[in-house]
Amino acid sequence: MTKYMPEKIDILLTGVGGQGVVLAGDILGDLGISLGYDVKKSDTLGMAQRGGSVVAHIRMGHSLASPLIPVGEADYLLSFEKLETARWADHIRLGSVVVYNDQEIPPLSVSRGDAAYPSDEQIVLALSHRTNDIISVPGEKLAIGLGNPKVLNILMLGALSMFLPFTPDVWTKAITTRVPEKVLEVNIEAFRVGRKEVLRQMEEIALQDEIEALKESHQHGEGCC
Repeated sequence: MTKYMPEKIDILLTGVGGQGVVLAGDILGDLGISLGYDVKKSDTLGMAQRGGSVVAHIRMGHSLASPLIPVGEADYLLSFEKLETARWADHIRLGSVVVYNDQEIPPLSVSRGDAAYPSDEQIVLALSHRTNDIISVPGEKLAIGLGNPKVLNILMLGALSMFLPFTPDVWTKAITTRVPEKVLEVNIEAFRVGRKEVLRQMEEIALQDEIEALKESHQHGEGCC
C-alpha cells in the first residue's frame, strides 16, 4: 500500500469557503487512519460561507499531542487559492513541499481597494525562503475542463499525492468513502488529472535541466577546442 511509512506527516490545507478544503482534510484523515496512523485534525472556518479563509491541519503520526501544526513545521502545504498560500508560508518547514492552485479569489480588503493582491513573484518569494519545491497547478481550469468546478479539491489532492508515499489505490478508497456515488467517477478522474499535471511538470523540468546541461557541456567543449 505504501512505499514506506514516515514517522510523522504534517499537512496544512488552506483555501476559502466553498472550495472543499474541509472535505479534502477529511479524506486525508481517513487515509491516515487506514494506514494505522494516529490522526489529529483541526479545521478553522472563519467566515467560510462568505468566501473567507478556511484552514485544515492534518497530522499523522504516533501519540500526537496537539491537532495544530506548530509554526514552521508543516511538511506539506496544499493551498486552493494563491493569496492563502502566501499567508501561511511561515508554517512550512525548510525543505517542505508546496502545491497550490493558481487561482485568485480577492478578499474584501482587496475588493474595497484597501490592499493589493500579491503578484505571482511575491507569492513565490514568500515561499522560497523555506523551500524550492513549489508546484503551481491550474486547478480551476482543469476542473472546469472536467465539467465540474467542484472537483477542484480532489484534483488538488491528486497533485499532492505525487509527493506522498501512498499508492493511488489507497487514495481511491479514501475518496470513495467520502464522495457521493453520483459524482464519484468525475472525482476519481479529477484525482488522476491532478497527478498527471504534476507528472507533466516534473517531466518538463527534467527536460529543461537536460537541455541546460547539454548547453553547458557544449559551451565547455567550444572553450577547449
